[in-house]
Amino acid sequence: MYGDNTSPRALSQTEVDSAMDRRSFILTMGLAGSGLLLGMPDLAEANSRPTLQRQVASLVKRMRSQGKIRSDEETSWSVYDFTGRKKLVSINEEIPRQAASMIKPFVAQAFFYTAEEQGSRLRYTSVVRDTMERMIRKSSNSATNEIMQIVSRYNGNGGPRAVEAVLKRNAPNVYRQTYIVEYIPSNGRTYRNKASARDYSRFLYALWNGRSPYSRELLDLMALPNHDRITRGVNKIPSTVRVYDKTGSTARLCGNMGIIECRDRRGRPRPYTFVGVIQKRNRASAYGTWITNRSNRMREVSNLVYSYMRDQHRLA
Repeated sequence: MYGDNTSPRALSQTEVDSAMDRRSFILTMGLAGSGLLLGMPDLAEANSRPTLQRQVASLVKRMRSQGKIRSDEETSWSVYDFTGRKKLVSINEEIPRQAASMIKPFVAQAFFYTAEEQGSRLRYTSVVRDTMERMIRKSSNSATNEIMQIVSRYNGNGGPRAVEAVLKRNAPNVYRQTYIVEYIPSNGRTYRNKASARDYSRFLYALWNGRSPYSRELLDLMALPNHDRITRGVNKIPSTVRVYDKTGSTARLCGNMGIIECRDRRGRPRPYTFVGVIQKRNRASAYGTWITNRSNRMREVSNLVYSYMRDQHRLA
């Protein structure tokens, strides 16, 4: 079992906007009472704030009202707190959306599963490692196809679907809404491979907890400097914070999934996952402008999440 599976069911945007968080209300009232008795009004005040889920939903709703996210665009959001061992945000989390380049860490994981199964027949050589780095850090489509072809060759020559089959055979509870059906075209217009925000979250949980082969190596690859949308350009996140991530970008998709490793004032790690996906129904006519604007919307959400985590865990 993967700890991420214990989270409450994913809520739709409508549910988030309209539902009353009864559990949060009860907790707030209880803490408020105990705070008055113990002389800790600051604790009661802190717990009277809206849940992070409500804050994210409210921010996205405001972006829509301002035209920053359009009516033909759907979003998914997920945040998991490793320290508290709980899901903090689950919005449209179960819906498979276009994966774009966010599928690439999954491809890497399929290779590592295959290498573990094949033993000496398939080795993780320096040449393969270089290809992996081009795939993850440089987001090379040709490098991705090369790794996919290796996985296919050792799994019945099933093409891209062999990659999906390897993942689901080895970790069926992780890749529940993942569909890998095509190599990535040279023009980068890959719209048919899909995964849900929940699958990304489960993958990151398993990776961080060492529940998959070569997990440390894959984390190292994902930690190589790149142009992420989770920490770079996010004004409240200090440069000392480390991120393990992969972006996804097409004229119909802006996404980022990753683990943010920050520390509290005592130097203790306080990691959490962040997954954000904005999917457009039709291709954007001005790709550069669209992807920049949606990347900035994602940074706004990431900024909000980090601010919440900073208050919760007294981050440095």
